[in-house]
Amino acid sequence: MNVPVTVLPEPAVEEIRTVEQTSCCIVGGGPGGAMLALFLARRGVPVTLLEMHKDFDREFRGDTIHPSVMEILDQIGLADKLHEIPHTKVTGPTIQFADGPFRPFDLGRLKTRFPYILLVPQARFLEFITGEAARYPQFKLVMRAQVQQMVEEDGVVRGVRYLATDGMHEIRASLTVGADGRFSLLRRLAGIEPIKTSPPMDILWFQLPKLPGEPEITGGLFGGIGRGRILVMLERTDHWQAGLVFPKGQYQELRAKGVEAVRQSITEIEPHFARHAEYLTDWHQLTLLSVESSRCPIWHKPGLLLIGDAAHVMSPVGGVGINYAIQDAAVAANVLTKPLLAGSVSEADLAEVQRQREWPTRAIQAMQSFMQKNLIGGALRAQTAMTIPWQFRGFFRIPFLRDLPAQMIAFGIRRVRLTEQ
Repeated sequence: MNVPVTVLPEPAVEEIRTVEQTSCCIVGGGPGGAMLALFLARRGVPVTLLEMHKDFDREFRGDTIHPSVMEILDQIGLADKLHEIPHTKVTGPTIQFADGPFRPFDLGRLKTRFPYILLVPQARFLEFITGEAARYPQFKLVMRAQVQQMVEEDGVVRGVRYLATDGMHEIRASLTVGADGRFSLLRRLAGIEPIKTSPPMDILWFQLPKLPGEPEITGGLFGGIGRGRILVMLERTDHWQAGLVFPKGQYQELRAKGVEAVRQSITEIEPHFARHAEYLTDWHQLTLLSVESSRCPIWHKPGLLLIGDAAHVMSPVGGVGINYAIQDAAVAANVLTKPLLAGSVSEADLAEVQRQREWPTRAIQAMQSFMQKNLIGGALRAQTAMTIPWQFRGFFRIPFLRDLPAQMIAFGIRRVRLTEQ
């Protein structure tokens, strides 16, 4: 039978070395894809996880594990084991305004066993999750697997073809999951276009050393504002992870001024980090994170489901991207385990995953947009010392409303739990 194949422009023509069969093929070994593979494998669903890189050890990937994720891991007995990996904890940011410090949320007040964000290098987290998944015979991980084509039969996605070190391979599956990030190939091959928004900022991301006499940061996260820039400092076990936030479209201007301008901004915003800034001597120490936000109007087509950044790219506000990708994975496992074990996943099943996850995604993106326009945008536009906006001061004086941001960042609009199958 002739099998139509959705392909990239001018694909390389290569002989297919092997054709394998599985129940679920997941493309993308990030947090959403790895966790979905674990959830399915431990329920007896044959699953193959394809990761295009040789390992998980890449710089500048998010490493925030939120309370909702730790509660899900606690359900399957892995939360305490995760805490054995070297980590730091964040309960909320302290933002320094001209009229004093301000904490927009405090996770420490939440009713949960895990009232904090766990900061774990993403490479270590993914090694941990895939290592746990490997305990189940239904799980298979293929590294250096670069997906080239999407196989379709009669309008239904039936798997993918991928290029490995030894040539082209084909894997067929009842369900193919695109967990391949904000630049998702599967999303593009499926012809699904995300609706994009443009947050008002970009970020320079870099590391600074820890030095004797370190400043104490309440809650593990500091933000300072000055002359159209925001400095973010996250405490790690052996260094500071820093970000300099600036208005979108100004990167080339900032780059032209050189690393000296970055050091000057750090010193002006927070003099306590002036000595740390001296360790920035070359632009190669800095990485540009281009901030964007988007959401697909539809996350699926027959035989294909998109999750995580492939379905919705989050702004970095609140660091919720990993959190929401893993919640997507948990809901997908809840909804799709029985259909996968039965060997037939309907489009109604896939639509149910989107139905359960779309509203929480819309809600957090709306909150991020509000924060970006009213707090971050205002700070970036200000050329003089900025005071706490009156809207925020009033909002956080109301006890009922005070913990809503923390609740949203920690759990979304509702807790997601794994259901018994």
